[in-house]
Amino acid sequence: MYKPDMIPVNPLPKQPPRWQALWRDAIREPQALLDLLGLSHLSHRVSAEAAAQFALRVPRGFVARMKHGDPDDPLLRQVLPLIDETYSAPGFTLDAVGDLQSSAANGVLHKYQGRALLVTTGSCAVHCRYCFRRHFPYAEQTAAANDWEPALAALAADTSIHEVLLSGGDPLSLSTGKLAQLSEQLRDLAHIRRLRIHTRLPIVLPERVDDELLAWLSGLPWPCAMVVHANHGNELDENVLAAFARLRRSGVNLLNQSVLLKGVNDSVTALAELSERLFAGGVLPYYLHQLDRVNGAAHFEVDDTRALALHAQLGAKLPGYLVPRLVREVAGAPAKLPLASIAAPTHHVTDSRYSV
Repeated sequence: MYKPDMIPVNPLPKQPPRWQALWRDAIREPQALLDLLGLSHLSHRVSAEAAAQFALRVPRGFVARMKHGDPDDPLLRQVLPLIDETYSAPGFTLDAVGDLQSSAANGVLHKYQGRALLVTTGSCAVHCRYCFRRHFPYAEQTAAANDWEPALAALAADTSIHEVLLSGGDPLSLSTGKLAQLSEQLRDLAHIRRLRIHTRLPIVLPERVDDELLAWLSGLPWPCAMVVHANHGNELDENVLAAFARLRRSGVNLLNQSVLLKGVNDSVTALAELSERLFAGGVLPYYLHQLDRVNGAAHFEVDDTRALALHAQLGAKLPGYLVPRLVREVAGAPAKLPLASIAAPTHHVTDSRYSV
């Protein structure tokens, strides 16, 4: 059980956790990001409209992993708001995976048998431009509202739910105390057997994996799986690998999910390197998602035929346990579906007039 006194006493006046200071110091202006990377001349490719609709946010530690002067850096492409986002594309919608139709209560999504997902918060340390919840109405749909009470009532009422997934936004953007409040109340639900946490923070802000978080994780009464989210091997620096090691020592099972993204990881070399680096860090490659077709993300789409070919080549190059499952989430389906079973021609943006 998590207790605040499990953390070593600091004789100095209590200071906010270091990760929170780094969070506040994130870069929020596209021009500032370009200036830092020696790419000021590319400002005409940035869209003020896209940035106003979905603001730029990226921690400085993540920016430090980008290659200075490289307009095609795969990490930069994931966060920079481009004019491409303002173009409409057939088949792309505001709610690409049917989140709103699966709402069981305020911030509770019940899509799959035996599992319920809590949209814990709308906050993230990084705003990924392909985010499938970039248009989600977080103000009305957040499970943490009212001290979790409506969400907990929904979970208590359905004893078929055995696994609770914490998502968002990013659940680790909440304070550890807020997470502990939730887990303490979940203890009263005897039908809960597992906890799963979906988070990008150990990747983009590894300082979040501090002593307080580890004490909470190690005191959980259920097995815990943490699904982190890295798309490219360059995201995994020594600080991230050290965070993985601390998480593993706390008893957490680490998995990774990626999104197949044009101009980021759509090559066998990039995908293989990512899997190799993840496994070396104690993380098992889990899912490779075909892009969720959310408005503003069409320029990232890799067509299904090429996605299947890349996955087949990856399977020929790596042992099976290093090959993530290539899947697509389909609204209303009982599970995430193997792309090979449902692939059909996709209409996508074949040329980006303003790609970085």
